[in-house]
Order: sequence, then C-alpha cells, then structure tokens
Amino acid sequence: MLINSHVILAWLQGALRLPKTPKGQRLDLSKFELTWSDEFEELNRDAWNPMPYFGDGPERNKGGVEYTALARVEDGMLHIPSVYSEQGIAGGPPGYYGAWITTSHSFRQKFGYFEARCKLPKGVGLWGAFWMHNEQVNKDGSAARDGTEIDVFESPFYRHRLPLLKNMVSTNLHYGGYFNKTWRMKNIGKFRVKEPYDTFHTYGVEWNANEYIFYIDGIESGRSSFGGVSQSEQHLLLSVEHNTKPPDSWVWAGDARKNKPGDMTDFVVDYVRAYQYKEA
Repeated sequence: MLINSHVILAWLQGALRLPKTPKGQRLDLSKFELTWSDEFEELNRDAWNPMPYFGDGPERNKGGVEYTALARVEDGMLHIPSVYSEQGIAGGPPGYYGAWITTSHSFRQKFGYFEARCKLPKGVGLWGAFWMHNEQVNKDGSAARDGTEIDVFESPFYRHRLPLLKNMVSTNLHYGGYFNKTWRMKNIGKFRVKEPYDTFHTYGVEWNANEYIFYIDGIESGRSSFGGVSQSEQHLLLSVEHNTKPPDSWVWAGDARKNKPGDMTDFVVDYVRAYQYKEA
C-alpha cells in the first residue's frame, strides 16, 4: 500500500514534535484599523516601563537574570541587550541582565490584531518573546476568560545547531496562575522561520471572542480557543530572559553560562502595532 509522503511527514511532526512551516490563511489586515503603535523613533518611557517579575519589586532575579531598564533605541529600532555583569547593575547581584518592558500602565486592549516585527536574539539559553498578559493570569485558579498569557512567539531554541531545530519559534497559551495545580498551558506549535536571528520577520495574533489565530509573516501558523478565550483587556510585553539553572528550569534552552564574550546579540524590534476590528 502506498502512503503519501505528506501524511508521513505530518505523522512524524506530530510524534516527534518537529517544527511546522506556517501554511494557513493569509492575514486580512483590511478588516482592522490601527489603534496604537510604537515605531521606535525613540524609547517612549510613557508607553513602556520595565516590568518587575510578577510584581515583586523593581527588579527580580529569576534563573540568573535581572530585569532592568537596559532597553534602548538605536537607528530607529528597539534593542534589548543581554549583558553579563560581574559587578551587577543598579545595585543588583552579579549575573545576566536584560529587560522586560510592558505597556501595562499605558495601553491595554481587548480583541483585535497585534503584531511585532523583530529579529531574535542569538545566544545559548536566551529566550526572547512578544506576548500579552494581565494581572488575572497570575492568580491561582483564575479562568482563561479573565486573562490568558498569549505568547505570540517565544525563542528559546538557539542552542540547537541543526537548522531544522534551531530556526524555529514556539507559540503558547497559559492561564490559572503559575505555581500550583491550577496552572494550564497549551503549546499551539513550534514553527519554522527562515534565519530568524539574522533577518526580520513579523509575528502576530488575531484575537476575537471565539479564538486566537497566530501569524508569521502574515501567514497563519495556528489557532486555538484553549480554556475559553480571554474576554478581558490585556497589555503588551517584549522580553529577554537568560537560562542559568538547567535542568531545574528550561532544559531545552541550554545554559546561558556557556556563552563566550560576544556570543549574545540584542533582541531587535522594528515596531509593535495594535489594531481593532472595524465597525461593520
């Protein structure tokens, strides 16, 4: 009996969790209107502020990383660097420093389309991300409808030297808190991106009352209504984390301490834009 090669590939991708190439529908941007954007001509401190990790002070060490205000704008692009400091920065301990920046105090929206154009950070154990959140997500036992962590993309895979595994991003949904049995998470998939550490790509999510639809370069990569779609306003985040405690944390990301001087590059963001649905 002959078996179609596409069927075999699809089975292998599912069984081995191999990355997929986005092949869905093309984004129809004509049904949206722009509500908010940052083109990063300068770092707008009124729009973005450093995010403390789960609200625990202005800086918080997690897995060897301190979240500080190191983000900067250079040549019309946002740069979030990865820095190792033996002396510490801003009174922090020795370790890896970067930034989480958020619009939690300046911009939130329910439903629409949200997109970032960016180049991912190189380096073992580096974890760049564009995501959405609100305070309800942190609460144990909270419902997905009250707030869901929407990870438009995460990039912890640089340690993979095989092109098939290295050049990919992951898309995920979380709700119900983070620290007990009420936490729920769904991986929408791992997706191939061409040279994501050296070239710019767009990563977006269309969010409506019924589902999330994710896009890479305007092509649908996956969709889900996991847990019941969030019906609450959420803010935007850009972040870089550094893994220094495997296997206790992100074993698949590798150990950031293996980076040599000059190995780590900036997470570079060209723009972030938010759209709402046009009135019918």
